[in-house]
Order: sequence, then C-alpha cells, then structure tokens
Amino acid sequence: MYTDAWDQVYPAAQDPVATSPFYWLWMGRGWRSLVQPYIADYADPNNPSVLFCPVDKASREKYESTSYAYSMAFYHSPAQIDAMTDKADCYSNPQPPVKQRTSDLANPAGKILIGEWLSVHRPIDSDAGWWTWEGARNYLFADGRILYLPATEIRPANDNLPDANLTQKGIKGTDHPR
Repeated sequence: MYTDAWDQVYPAAQDPVATSPFYWLWMGRGWRSLVQPYIADYADPNNPSVLFCPVDKASREKYESTSYAYSMAFYHSPAQIDAMTDKADCYSNPQPPVKQRTSDLANPAGKILIGEWLSVHRPIDSDAGWWTWEGARNYLFADGRILYLPATEIRPANDNLPDANLTQKGIKGTDHPR
C-alpha cells in the first residue's frame, strides 16, 4: 500500500532518522512512522499492532515493541550497498538515501524486504539479529510472500553474514534462492 501511494517508491529517509533515542531507518522503530498510515491500528510502543511478534520477549523493552527490520537495500543504490562490507556500516556509514522503485527489483521472490530481527521462534543464546548464522526468522519478501527460514538458508551478504541490509547488488540482488 505504501508504494502504491508513493509512485512505486519504497520508504526512504536520511540516516540516522533519530538521535534521541538514536536509530536508523532500517530498524523497526525507524520505519514504523512511515508505514503507520497503512496499519489499521495506531502503532506505538504501547500498542505495537502488527509490528510486534507476541513471541518476541526482547523487543518490547529493547526495540520499542517492533520486532521487524527493513532492508537498507530499499533506500540505497546497489553501488552504495556494495560499498558497505561490514555490519558496522549499517550504523557508522550514513549514505544519502536513493529512492528505489518496485521496478528496480531484479528478483522480488528472492529479495527480503522486512524480516524478524531476532530468532524468537528458534531461540539462540547470543542473538545478534541478522548478523548471525544461528536461529531462524520470518521474512517478508518483496513479492509479498512470508517464509520462515533458518539463517543458514540466506545467502551471504557483503559482510559475509545473512544480512538483508547488505545484500550483494542491493535491491537488484537475491537473499534467498527462490
């Protein structure tokens, strides 16, 4: 619904989107305000609506009741994403946003748009979100499908992790072989 209202452009904004508290657009609490008008219930930390998985024990306190992250590949160019080769670039290397359109997708069935940050359905001891090969998560792909996948089924990104933020070739790349 968002892309239909915005001329087929995915949410984009300058990172960091907030400094107190400090967070980036790709973080659930970063893109929450952009999709708010398209959610039936008003979503905020006290009423997270569809943005919060009830099984997620950590996100209510740690991530302002938002369980899902949004891929940076949808608001950066493929060249920008390919220049980011370390997970620290997701926090320390702000790039100007580059609007990405639905027509820019090379493989909608294989590109993660949004995914659970933590492995809440297959808990692991030290959950580093998308930056670990352990656990499994629900992912929303750009074609609208949702798949529950082990991290080991996600292709290595530019940081050699199952990191949908840094997919090789960005929006033109593929996170999962389907």
